[in-house]
This record gives sequence, structure tokens and C-alpha cells, in this order.
Amino acid sequence: MSQITIFNDVPQLPPDALFDIKKRLSQDTRPLKVDLGIGAYRDNSGKPWVLPSVQSAEEKLKKDPNYNHEYLPITGLPTFTSGAARIIFGEDYDQERTISIQSISGTGALHIAAKFIEKFLPNKTVYLSNPTWPNHKAIFEGQNLKTAEYPYWDAATKSLQLNEFIQTIETAPEGSIFLLHACAHNPTGLDPNKEQWSQILDTISKKNHIVLFDSAYQGFATGDLDRDAFAVRLGLAKLQNVAPVVVCQSFAKNVGMYGERVGCFHLVIPNQSSEINKKVKTALNSQLAKIVRSEVSNPPAYGSKIVATILNDPELTKQWHTDMITMSSRISEMRHKLRDHLVELGTPGNWDHIVNQCGMFSFTALTPEMVQRLEQYHAIYMVSSGRASIAGLNEGNVLHVAKAIDEVVRHFATNNPKL
Repeated sequence: MSQITIFNDVPQLPPDALFDIKKRLSQDTRPLKVDLGIGAYRDNSGKPWVLPSVQSAEEKLKKDPNYNHEYLPITGLPTFTSGAARIIFGEDYDQERTISIQSISGTGALHIAAKFIEKFLPNKTVYLSNPTWPNHKAIFEGQNLKTAEYPYWDAATKSLQLNEFIQTIETAPEGSIFLLHACAHNPTGLDPNKEQWSQILDTISKKNHIVLFDSAYQGFATGDLDRDAFAVRLGLAKLQNVAPVVVCQSFAKNVGMYGERVGCFHLVIPNQSSEINKKVKTALNSQLAKIVRSEVSNPPAYGSKIVATILNDPELTKQWHTDMITMSSRISEMRHKLRDHLVELGTPGNWDHIVNQCGMFSFTALTPEMVQRLEQYHAIYMVSSGRASIAGLNEGNVLHVAKAIDEVVRHFATNNPKL
């Protein structure tokens, strides 16, 4: 009998960069080690934090005599999806034009978007920022969609390449898809200001492009849900008569639902007559339900019930707002302390970009070689691009991190003056 060799030529892929960092850190036996890799909030003692609003919601669920583990509808828990829409679009959002489908967090929402685009918007190029979250490219190209880049981060000035960004929008084929980070851009932490957002979205509107907002950090950038939804709501206003708007929404960060995978896919159709809106919405909703049914059958219930409880209980909503301020304020404080320590140490270079950025991440401008030295000599772990999760900093390690960065920067400045 001949030996079966059908899988012998399958190439082995490298491990996921982020989770490989986590693995290496767990094997590090040094007493002081710092995780600035994975994007998850940590309290001032470096431990995961279950939000008080989440704890209260869980207690409320336990006391509900109707609580169960039955299947949800294919499109998700209605009290969750409607609450999610209110959070991102505002209390007075246009329900007639809005379709909301529960997803497996933000990644699942992006996957639904990719499947939807592949089926109903074929041959459209999806434009991603340079740089962007690496999974963006994997998700869309995994559905055989063509991706391209628009300039975003200027490494020399640590600022937005606005003119080049606008030029790419203007020269892209009409009706292309632009993926925009709603706030707290990952990995740079650099967001356009209000005037820049207006210019970006006006140009997109003129070219009849379709916007896909990835909203993973609402409430994390400023601690204010409405301020962090500015770009999305402005996009809806400018594009309402031009093109559909897609929003992929995650509650992993702002409610701490990392492992529960709670998210929502929203599609807002262009404004037409009520009769046409109803017909189009019904048809699209059926197609999106088919995608979900074929992929996961129906979405998970527990996390969505927690979030729905928070969104529909005024007291818990109020507590949640306080929780977001707690998280965003601590991250902002750590940004300033890291920058201030670097200034006090006289570390070569200007480090103001750390405090000018927002959200969970900072694009530190450290090179891959510097990042490698931080890990090897100082037990500080971050992505090779120099993206640091500021949430991993606390009172007990921020000075250590600053001193390590100072040593690394000076080391390479001495050995390679061009760096």
C-alpha cells in the first residue's frame, strides 16, 4: 500500500506575531518584565480589569428568572444590536436605513463585511491605511478581494500625511472602498482632527467611494462616546445621499469583552424613498443573515446579553461611562509619564508624539532592532514595528520602560549615528 502524502507539501506559516510575543513573555523568568504587545487594558497593578458595570450586569442577569442559554436569532440579540447602533450613530439614528447584525467581535464584523463586498461589490479595491492593523489585509485578501494602501503615517514628522491621503482618494477608481479607523488609529494612535476628517470625507463623497469604518476603540480615545463617534456620524451626514456606509463595531476594548467576542456589523443604505428603503433593507438583511447562518449559525449569547444589559439600563450605562473615563484617563496619564521620564533622562529625540497620540497604542518610532534589544536586555515586549500598548504601563514599570528606551536609543545612536 502506498503512503498517503497529500499534505506533505503544505508550508508551515510563522506564528501570529502578537500571540508569539505573549508566548515568549510567559517563558521569560526575569522578575520585571513588561507586556506592551497585546491590546488589552490592564489596571495599575498590571492585571486584567473586569469593569464594575460588567460585574453589575452579570449580577442582574443571574437574578433574571427568564435568563437562559437558548439560541439567539441569526442576526443577533435585538436589544444588543439596537443599543449598539445608538452608541455609534446617536440616539436619533435613522432606523429605516440601518441594518445591524451581531458579529464575533470586530474581527467577525470585518469578516462579514469582506464576504458581503465579495458577493455584492465585486472587483472593488479595498484601501487600507499605511500602516494598519495587520489582520485587515488578511481578512479582505482571504475573501479574494484586492487591497491597496493610502498614505497615513509620516515617520519623519510623526504626523498625518494628509495631502498624500487626499490625493489617493482622488485618484482611486470611483466607487472604491476606503477602510477608515473611526478613532484611536491602530497602530499609530494618530487621528485626523475635525477639519481633516471633513476634508477626507468630502473628497470621498465627491468620488462616490464607499466608507467602511472600523470602530474598535469608541470611548477609549477620549473617554467620551460621542466625541469618539465624530468621524462616523460626519461620514453618515456627508454620504447619506451618495453611498452606503459600513461600520464594524467591537465591544472588546470599551466593555472589556475580549474573550466574549461581542461585536456588530452595521450597514446604512443611501437615503431613498421609504418604500425603496424598506425593500432594500429587507433584501440586504436576508443576505447578511445567510452569511451568518453559513458561518456561525447564530452568534454567541452571553457577552451580548451583558452588553445589552449595560446599554439598556440607565444606571449601568452611567457606570460604564465612568469606567471608560477610568481606563482612558489612566492610559493618558501613562503616556505623559513615559514622555516626561524620557525628557528628564535626556533621551535623544523628541517624544511629544507619545502624548499627541490617543487610544491604547503609541507608534513609538523605535526600530525593529531597538525593539529586539528591549526584549533581549530589558524584558520589555512589543511589536517589531515599535507599536506599544500604553495600557501595559503602570506606576511600577513606567520608569523602567523609560530607562530601557533611553539605553536602547543611546546604544544605537552611538553604534549607528544615522539612527
